[in-house]
Amino acid sequence: MADSSKSKSGGCLGRLFVLIILLCFGGFGAAMFFIAQPQDLSDIGGNGPVGKPAPVREFKGVLKNSIDRGYPVTLTETEINQWLGRTLSTRQDGLLAGKVSLDRVWVRLEDGVAEVIMVRNVLGKPFTVSMFLQIEQLQGANGIDTEVHIHGGPYLESLPRPKRGGRFGKLVVPQGFLVLVLPSYKKLAAVFEDEIHLAFEEMVSMRIEDGRLVLDPRGPSDGMSVLPGTF
Repeated sequence: MADSSKSKSGGCLGRLFVLIILLCFGGFGAAMFFIAQPQDLSDIGGNGPVGKPAPVREFKGVLKNSIDRGYPVTLTETEINQWLGRTLSTRQDGLLAGKVSLDRVWVRLEDGVAEVIMVRNVLGKPFTVSMFLQIEQLQGANGIDTEVHIHGGPYLESLPRPKRGGRFGKLVVPQGFLVLVLPSYKKLAAVFEDEIHLAFEEMVSMRIEDGRLVLDPRGPSDGMSVLPGTF
């Protein structure tokens, strides 16, 4: 009887182990399937046919004029993406030829969160990766301190951690997985170093809203003496 009980117990443990292995392989296979599927970009401003093109603006000049003259500036999602489409290829060829190979970069702006999406071509098919960004501004001893966080909030609403880092294909991945794509994003940031400096270091106030980025070089007291508006 004792041997029979041990045999049954061992058989149950063996089946449980096999089940766990099968679930792990199944989960891995499902994850790889969604990673291989490029995310849907049809909702992004500037992608696909548009009835009325956004005005063409040279962002470096626009940002510098805003800072020098002290007025807020609003950049729409469509404007940002059309500008990226015009400038990225030229700057890759001129500044980082042979180091950065991208088909396209898109930016999706939602309330409080920006998603920067890279589109590459792998074996003739599009492959997307993305990174979520959030802006936090705190009043410090020397003024307003701006921090850019590389996440899009909690992965699960009920748990503060892990954070949503971005998407590999259609799969939303935790923040820790961004270590796999950080080098590519650092190279991308180097291509637009001047614009990033003006927008996120020289501006005093910034907000990510649904479909637009609002930047203001004025401090709270400065804004009281200027009529509200955007350019």
